[in-house]
Amino acid sequence: MKTHTASADRRPLVAHVVHRFDVGGMENGVVNLINRMRHEAYRHAVIALTEVTDFRARIVRDDVDFISLHKPPGHAFWIYPQLFRLFRALRPAIVHTRNLGTLEVAVAASAAGVPVRIHGEHGWDVGDIGGANRKYQWVRRAYRPFVTKYIVLSGELERYLTDKVGVPSARLRKICNGVDAERFHPAPARTHVDGWPFAEPRAWVIGTVGRMQPVKDQTTLTRAFIRALELAPELKGRLRLVMVGDGPLREASRRLLENAGVSPLAWLPGERDDVHDLLRSLDCFVLPSLAEGISNTILEAMACGVPVIATEVGGSPELVEAGVTGELVPAADVETMAQAIVRYARHPELARQAGRAGRQSVERRFSLEAMVRNYQQLYDELLGRE
Repeated sequence: MKTHTASADRRPLVAHVVHRFDVGGMENGVVNLINRMRHEAYRHAVIALTEVTDFRARIVRDDVDFISLHKPPGHAFWIYPQLFRLFRALRPAIVHTRNLGTLEVAVAASAAGVPVRIHGEHGWDVGDIGGANRKYQWVRRAYRPFVTKYIVLSGELERYLTDKVGVPSARLRKICNGVDAERFHPAPARTHVDGWPFAEPRAWVIGTVGRMQPVKDQTTLTRAFIRALELAPELKGRLRLVMVGDGPLREASRRLLENAGVSPLAWLPGERDDVHDLLRSLDCFVLPSLAEGISNTILEAMACGVPVIATEVGGSPELVEAGVTGELVPAADVETMAQAIVRYARHPELARQAGRAGRQSVERRFSLEAMVRNYQQLYDELLGRE
């Protein structure tokens, strides 16, 4: 780890703490926040308990420190001395942790005299979908005294922290994700994408983007795609599937497609860095997650004017207006998801209408500028800089 010392720069330092700084919706939110916040307002550092990856290149500012702590699996107690020394050297005004895996860092920050400790809850842990795990509730209660302010992305997470963890409502602030509506915008025609296999003009493409992990449940989308072709055999000539991302469910989805004999109708390219172009090339975005906070990819798809079919979990119902900007379906419900896919594929104008409404919703409710402004206002408020 590089040795850092307090800077002569008088701007307050915000230390953003994540488990691993790699491709992901929450991590992309950190990127947008740092890139978009006024440079003269705050300095920033990104601290990863494990590793900072090449994802760091997405931050375009040249005054940001990146620190990898290489923490082994397990409790962070063993790196408390390292964290204490780091915070004493950096002297951040704010330590901003995110999700359960970094919450305990607030203890070391408090011991090191960091005046403000903010903790953001962005979604459920993969082993605690819905927040029912009592051990995790206890852990959050144990660290509660060390957190100055909590940020939640959805009403579901807000209710969880008040009802299950006992956080007073005065210590909570709800800030929704924002989306870069300039980068993610509709295209009048399908965008050219390297490797895109569906050249036929009549192809109607559904797709998803995200880590292919169990909580994202892409295998349900795979089964729903296969079932949609069974429900509407006439769609086999034009219905296509794209699933962008990598992880254990990628191979599982491949096997399902092969066993059903429809592999040529699907494209699983792995991780990509041209998500904005890929989303613009879809006719419908589907998010099959078992749990979500506020999904960045839903917002990005809506910004691209693409209708959304999403599972009715977490903050997704706060983004998708059923029957207006898309459709909501129960989690892990292959049949209902397949029926929603068929409905849009058979009525493409209905899908386009929902996509236009989604773009309008993003412009009205989920601008990136509003998100950054809300975070900076909170930082200013907690530091008495109003």
